[in-house]
Amino acid sequence: MKRIFCLLLLGSMGILGIAQENNIKALVGGTLIDGFGSEPIKNSVIIIEGQKIVSVGNQDNTEIPDNAEIISTEGMSVLPGLWDMHVHTMLNGHADYAYWDKTYPPLLEKTIMPSSAHQLLMAGVTSARDLGAPLKESIAVRDAINNGEIPGATLYVSGPFIQHKPYPGTEDFRWGIDGVEDARKKIRKLAAAGVDMIKLIDQDQMSMAEVQAIVDEAHKNNLKVVAHSHRPEEIRRGLMAGADCFEHTGLSSAPEYPNDIMEMIKERTADMSQGPLFWTPTVEVLYNYEYMRDNPEFIDEDSWHRGLPDSVVTDIKKSIEHSDRLPYFQLTSSRRPTLETKVNQLLNAGVVLMVGTDSGIPMKFHSQSTWNELDVWVNEFGIDPMYAIRGATYWPSLWMGVSDKVGTITPGKYADIIAVKGDVLRYISLLQDVDMVIKHGKRYK
Repeated sequence: MKRIFCLLLLGSMGILGIAQENNIKALVGGTLIDGFGSEPIKNSVIIIEGQKIVSVGNQDNTEIPDNAEIISTEGMSVLPGLWDMHVHTMLNGHADYAYWDKTYPPLLEKTIMPSSAHQLLMAGVTSARDLGAPLKESIAVRDAINNGEIPGATLYVSGPFIQHKPYPGTEDFRWGIDGVEDARKKIRKLAAAGVDMIKLIDQDQMSMAEVQAIVDEAHKNNLKVVAHSHRPEEIRRGLMAGADCFEHTGLSSAPEYPNDIMEMIKERTADMSQGPLFWTPTVEVLYNYEYMRDNPEFIDEDSWHRGLPDSVVTDIKKSIEHSDRLPYFQLTSSRRPTLETKVNQLLNAGVVLMVGTDSGIPMKFHSQSTWNELDVWVNEFGIDPMYAIRGATYWPSLWMGVSDKVGTITPGKYADIIAVKGDVLRYISLLQDVDMVIKHGKRYK
């Protein structure tokens, strides 16, 4: 009996030893784009122990532990996990908002939002800003991912939009404000619930005192403010109040930003005591609409089905069956030509652009949007590929205040790493099919 016990003990110790060995991974051979923007490292070696990166170098100067699991990245571009700085996990491409908001709230926490986060992760997006969703569900899904209960991109959530007056039937995820004190009260409530930032829209419909109260109370609670830029006065008031990031190119079909706004932006970017001025332009949703409308094969690609019941998939497909008729996009033909001009205005004024997509809105699936945004930046607007990658890695982590943990491939940070076959700096569209996804040291793909 003692001998059997000893053999069982030795066997269990052997299993434990294997588990410990697999705790160390070595990614070997790929071209490393570390997120800082410097020359890529050829024949790179990345050593991961548990959740963290412990060393980074190349095959000539980096020792690989004897007990490491060696993962070949030969012929691959290796880079930090991507960020998408503007997603809506409560949505999944359905064209009828009113119907969706009435039909699917019971499925948000356990099905819709987890499926969105999982789709993002499998597309190489390891972190995302979720900008606008019910408060309880936002916190619950974010925390379930962080606690390892469900797979998904690490979410940073705003909870409900803050606006002048919510649209009928949207009060659960759009909070109206009525006066300065009510504005402060709503921000304190969100802060107490544990949101990661504040999402502000329609600030041109508020008094300037209300806008200022929202921003001041958010900053008092160590929360940054993300502000819409759809209309000129939204931008003006957001800048005057000190909003920390602007979303969308906005201004409908107007060909460019007015001169007075550009002067305000330049004055802000010149003041480095406040740090960079950040902007998430979300251009691909408009830029690619007509192509998607006329080439609907993207709907047949089933990556966006992940985690969704067949009934929901069928419902979404039906809603976008006649994509040429969607009210959401009827002005797009006039708006599309203005996008590159506005992006260049922002770049020339010294704004730092970050990659975000508005994924979840009609025809925009979480598994497809981020690489398309990068592709438009690089192949349509001529933005440098390294700038674009940093707009989806380094800068988002800095804005979110977690650059000491993620955003670059650096010893001591979490191992959020993706890899794709080929040279992503030459062919950015390779990111449409990411070959490997590692998040916090765990390989998901």
